Amino acid sequence: MANPNLAGTSTTIFGVTATLTPGSTAATVLLSNAASSSTVMRVNQIVAANVNGTSAVDVTVTINSAAAGGGTAFPIASTISVPPDASLIVVDKTTGLYLMEDKSIVVTSGTSSGITYSISYELIA
Repeated sequence: MANPNLAGTSTTIFGVTATLTPGSTAATVLLSNAASSSTVMRVNQIVAANVNGTSAVDVTVTINSAAAGGGTAFPIASTISVPPDASLIVVDKTTGLYLMEDKSIVVTSGTSSGITYSISYELIA
């Protein structure tokens, strides 16, 4: 598993922001770093916004030991209730993390289409 040299002159860093509103209550991959990608992802922010409007929605966010979302799930946030029309900051710059190769960030919402997740990260290669 490669871990790129962050100080190397040939290192490239790309800023990325992505969003996802899962249409089911099943665990869904928010961000995946494939095996042998030769990259690391520095996650700067994950926000879960309750777009349900009428009721609270439970949120779980995990780091999984496989890029496809399988393997062992290690919780970052576990079954946290997000009130209607409110947001939960799961990760911010002060609690950022690195997503290594063959790992994923997986989200689970208690209500279908009830939470919109946004994630911003740096793709470092």
